[in-house]
Amino acid sequence: MLRRKAWALAAFLPFLVFGATYPVAFGYQAGKDGVEIPVKSMVLDTFKQGAGPRFGKLEFLGGLVMATTGGELGAISSIRLLPDREHFIAIMDTGHWATGRIERDPQGRLSGIGTFAIHTMVPDTNSARQDHESMDAEGMVLARDRIYVSFERDHRILAYPYPGFEDSAPVASERPVTGGVKLRGNGGIEALLAAPADSALAGSLFFVAERTYDEKGNFVAGIHSGPLKGNFRVRRSGDYDVTDGVVLDDGTFLLLERKFGLKSGIGMRIRRFSIADVKPDALIDGEVLLEADFSHQIDNMEGLDAFRTDDGALHLIVTSDDNHSLLERNLMLEFKLLQ
Repeated sequence: MLRRKAWALAAFLPFLVFGATYPVAFGYQAGKDGVEIPVKSMVLDTFKQGAGPRFGKLEFLGGLVMATTGGELGAISSIRLLPDREHFIAIMDTGHWATGRIERDPQGRLSGIGTFAIHTMVPDTNSARQDHESMDAEGMVLARDRIYVSFERDHRILAYPYPGFEDSAPVASERPVTGGVKLRGNGGIEALLAAPADSALAGSLFFVAERTYDEKGNFVAGIHSGPLKGNFRVRRSGDYDVTDGVVLDDGTFLLLERKFGLKSGIGMRIRRFSIADVKPDALIDGEVLLEADFSHQIDNMEGLDAFRTDDGALHLIVTSDDNHSLLERNLMLEFKLLQ
């Protein structure tokens, strides 16, 4: 145990120095909306020292540690890639949008972030509270002509126009279906997803709460609309809580989970579930694809997306939220799902 902790500190040291070179300030500063911000990146070649590329049912393809000189980059809670698989939209729990472009080296590995910019989210005027915490953005769905964003503390789902979300007010605001359960202030809708149109859920939005549990300790979840509107549960295990999710094109969806505590330690897990199991009153469980601790290159992992490559392989992008802290890092990791 002591040796493992010593190695983890030694492995982390270069990135701590990297972060000190590009110090974290107090986050995004007003007046920079839409201005391109340079991002400095350090490449990660391995996910764990001395291990091969395979971890569970995933293959590690590469990663980045990212920082900006003014500390603007940070607080990313969800990320969605655009159809070109290069540009992305992310949301920050500080109430901001982030847009950028993933850069790759000649071998196709992650090498940097370009055209990075931040925009302040326009709030909805019908919010129950008009303060900074009411814009704690956590989950995101990129639809054909809208971007749906879920918020904690003042729990709601806003719909922004797409394109044009950067400087537009939301066009709709709705409260989530909770079955009478009160969502925890800082443990609400963390994973927001959209079911396929040809599924039994008929394209409905559905969600899983981060740290709102039922009487048996399982995650509260809900189908937001459609013919099966109602609540279900996701089995919780191992001190993990939900931070994001993504629907795949094979009838399944993934949930990204993290744990963080003095007793439980730091961990990241990805589980796969069947969309066919999502129905009112159901308790669903998933297959573990990957589980990692602090001996791996992880941090406060909060964002997850997936895309198909030209050869049909399914790749995952996983990002972290550094909470604008010198003790945490902004990571972007890429994996391939092994069938």
